[in-house]
Amino acid sequence: MSAREYRTSSYAQGGLLEVRNTPEVSFGDRVLIRDHMNRIRNGQVIKSSEGSVLIQVFEGTSDIDLESTWVRFLDEPFEISLSPELLGRVFNGIGQPKDGRPPIVSNLRRNISGTAINPAARTYPREFIQTGISTIDGLNSLVRGQKLPIFSASGLPHNRLAAQIVRQAKLVDEESHFSIVFAAMGVSYADARFFQEEFSNSGVLGNVVMYINLADDSPVERLALPRVALTAAEYLAFELDRHVLVVMTDMTNYAEALREVGTAKGDVPSRKGYPGYLYSDLAEIYERSGRIRDRHGSITLVPVVSMPSDDITHPIPDLTGYITEGQIVLSRELHNQGIYPPVHISPSLSRLMKDGIGKDDTREDHPRVANQLFALYARALETRNLASIIGADELSERDRRYLGFADEFDKRFVGQDEDEDRSIIETLNLAWELLSIFPKDALTRVKETDLAKYHHTGD
Repeated sequence: MSAREYRTSSYAQGGLLEVRNTPEVSFGDRVLIRDHMNRIRNGQVIKSSEGSVLIQVFEGTSDIDLESTWVRFLDEPFEISLSPELLGRVFNGIGQPKDGRPPIVSNLRRNISGTAINPAARTYPREFIQTGISTIDGLNSLVRGQKLPIFSASGLPHNRLAAQIVRQAKLVDEESHFSIVFAAMGVSYADARFFQEEFSNSGVLGNVVMYINLADDSPVERLALPRVALTAAEYLAFELDRHVLVVMTDMTNYAEALREVGTAKGDVPSRKGYPGYLYSDLAEIYERSGRIRDRHGSITLVPVVSMPSDDITHPIPDLTGYITEGQIVLSRELHNQGIYPPVHISPSLSRLMKDGIGKDDTREDHPRVANQLFALYARALETRNLASIIGADELSERDRRYLGFADEFDKRFVGQDEDEDRSIIETLNLAWELLSIFPKDALTRVKETDLAKYHHTGD
């Protein structure tokens, strides 16, 4: 660790600090900044050129006096301490305690940027994860090692849904639940308190490590938080052999901070002012999830992405969709009808669902039941549109049956209580109750053996 300090700061704005006449330092090196009040701030080198260095200061650069600011370059990457004592703790975006308890003391430290995983060492994501939510488990199943984002919008209950997934997620063939890494970026005090109280009251807090960056905290700290959280997840998964579920909310706040800092350091803007490297930056975060061969542990990632102006083609959800393996889309229309969780079935998708369901994972009829529900619901939505034009009274008896199915599906299958934890068997049985609205000959995507075993009525 260098003992030399430099008082050659020349520029400070937006969480960035420029220092001139510095020694040769490397990109990513850790920095300590001592201001005029002897307060220590943490930083990291993000640009190094001949004669000057640009530092991102995690605590921000507000109230900083350039002439009285001392900078020390530590010649080491930014690292956090890791130990099993992480669980049950609450930290800020750079791993400092926010729960009033002492910091983690450990000889084991890891670089928050992580280490590259050899693609040949990765194992294909498999094994069904039960969230207790029918629209996810039944139709958009999550598997161990998958990246499955939740696309939401302002005013929709994505935080409540994320908290419910944290409380209920489990592997059906193992007694152990997931260890949870929860990362909240740019959230309000009310939301941060909601998450802490929700996890505490449900009894899962002791199995959760929380990283929280509030809306009035530094945007630079917001950029470090997902990397800090994933470093903790990699330790729990690949060194302690735990199944880890990482829930991040809200990646839009992260991208906004990236745009703010990128503008301050002069990056060339791209779509809607976001830097051109937004895709690679998001991929760097998302691709740290997954499974590794010969390791029992895994990292499953559920990021929440709020869509500005409900626009699913906005750069953040758009680029996220290219990187991840599907999406859960929330609907404002269903929310306005009082349905929770308001999961919009049509655009929702889990690309790895087929690898985690079926005879050996959930139940033998699951793939066919899901296909049949999708087909019937798609036809029912067409019937709804037709009824809105010609009126429900003009519909045929068969079309009215589709209309009744859609109403029952939204009310009973999509809708469920916030504390209702449905097993996959309960979800599939409920699906058959809805499928039994139709005669057997109308169900063309299931087998005769399925109909004989699960269909509730005759023709």
